[in-house]
Amino acid sequence: MSQKIFFTDLDGTLLNDQKEITPGNQKAVDLALQAGHKIVIATGRPLSSARIQAERLGLLREGCYIIAFNGGEIYDSSLERSIYRKTVPLELVAPIFAEAHQLGIHIQTFSAAEVLTEEERPEVIDYVRRTLQTFRVVPSAGAALTEAPCKLLAIEYERREVIEQFQRDLLEKFAGILDCYFSNESYLEIVPCGVTKGTAVRWLCDYLEIPLENSVSAGDAPNDVDMIETAHIGVAMRNSFPGVAEHSDYVTAADNNHDGAAEIIYRFLLEGGGLAASRSITRNLL
Repeated sequence: MSQKIFFTDLDGTLLNDQKEITPGNQKAVDLALQAGHKIVIATGRPLSSARIQAERLGLLREGCYIIAFNGGEIYDSSLERSIYRKTVPLELVAPIFAEAHQLGIHIQTFSAAEVLTEEERPEVIDYVRRTLQTFRVVPSAGAALTEAPCKLLAIEYERREVIEQFQRDLLEKFAGILDCYFSNESYLEIVPCGVTKGTAVRWLCDYLEIPLENSVSAGDAPNDVDMIETAHIGVAMRNSFPGVAEHSDYVTAADNNHDGAAEIIYRFLLEGGGLAASRSITRNLL
């Protein structure tokens, strides 16, 4: 059996709504690793948060990797080191924070160990609670950073039209330098131009010398679409956001609370038959 690689989002995909892995998903992941396949967590979370979750899942071992910051950083779990990193220019942090503040939008960025923000607001408290992080309020996020960050994150729970205008403004001002896209209804990801989970899929497959034809990806949110389209088999979760499934080759019968990731692993990594054959089959299931 040829070696395959599985790229999986965390929230809404590998994890249930309680941010836990179901026993069925855990068993399937363990079996895939035992069979010699690669498991890659691909998340918008910062690396420090993703590593905490990976440790809880038993995925800091041989054959495991982490794509963090939506593709801004790639980490080899067995070697315990980053193998790829792309950053937002440090000099842009202050003006982007200033514009967000003018619009009343919460904004934060990330050091190696914690979330940095210039105001203590409910948005950052909620964020660190869910991602197992700590945060620090600083007078200037740009000045507090010791190295350029992989991303900034703007959060707006109610005024969708305001954060969409903020997105348009940033894309116009920093064309060719920054990309901005939503990872859910409230989170605007501000990243270096070209950083996506899909770009990271291609980079890691090349790095590991695994043919893209042996790749499978799974996600549920808009920031997963590029990864779903890039992998040879792209899977949307049953619980996906509207519009995500139309970019996929297969939609799970089970959702993230009922072993949906295990369904993917058994079907495309462990049951044989080859991914090329599976692709032609799954097209007819949509």
